[in-house]
Amino acid sequence: MDSYSIFAFAAGAYFMGGFVKGVIGGGLPAISIGLLGIVMPVPQAAALVVAPAFLTNVWQSLGPRLWPLIRRLWPMLVGICVGAWLGAGVMTGTYSEWARAGLGLALAIYALVGLLKLRLHVAPAHEPWLGPVVGVATGVIAAATGIFVIPSGPYLQALGFGKDDMVQALGITFTVSTVVLAGIVAHANAFQFAMAPLAVLALVAALVGMALGQRVLSRLPEETFRTAFFAGLLLLGSYLVLHGIL
Repeated sequence: MDSYSIFAFAAGAYFMGGFVKGVIGGGLPAISIGLLGIVMPVPQAAALVVAPAFLTNVWQSLGPRLWPLIRRLWPMLVGICVGAWLGAGVMTGTYSEWARAGLGLALAIYALVGLLKLRLHVAPAHEPWLGPVVGVATGVIAAATGIFVIPSGPYLQALGFGKDDMVQALGITFTVSTVVLAGIVAHANAFQFAMAPLAVLALVAALVGMALGQRVLSRLPEETFRTAFFAGLLLLGSYLVLHGIL
């Protein structure tokens, strides 16, 4: 693809990712990295997501329950940092050629969990030991693929949060994960100065998409949108797996 096509493709990918995040509270990295992974190496796609993901996640995490949620989630948040440290270099190391397939697999698992509407439950007594385990697994997967919704997303759903707390908890988790992702990108030297205009475009497109998604949220049947979103994500993930191994 020429540079103009890549710019247009990136703008569309980040607008779509931001729109989805505005509606359901997540999906920006999954959509953006997943789509861009078709036309560029995964480390570069992950580098472009850092700024849009960080700003939109901070926006989403602010609210009256910020500190109570952090006090509850800190074991998982620390685990994410540890896992990313353990997995540092995977994205660009010996097995980097499998990064696209790993990205697709992570997206497919995330989509299946959403489509099957799995209703998991974690008792409060298990959070002190399970939270760090989930965090470490999330960090390792993020280090390899740039995606940090597996298994942290299903785990947060299993904690039984109400809608508002869930959206804010996702924002807090993804904020920490994005900071970790920035460290992974820096370690991999994946961001180059020539990518700066593309990064700015991605940021603007994601913010516009998120703002529009939040406006549409009150008028759109969320369950219908979620089904279509996860179905599309499953197709995208399956494509990336096949493209990565064939």
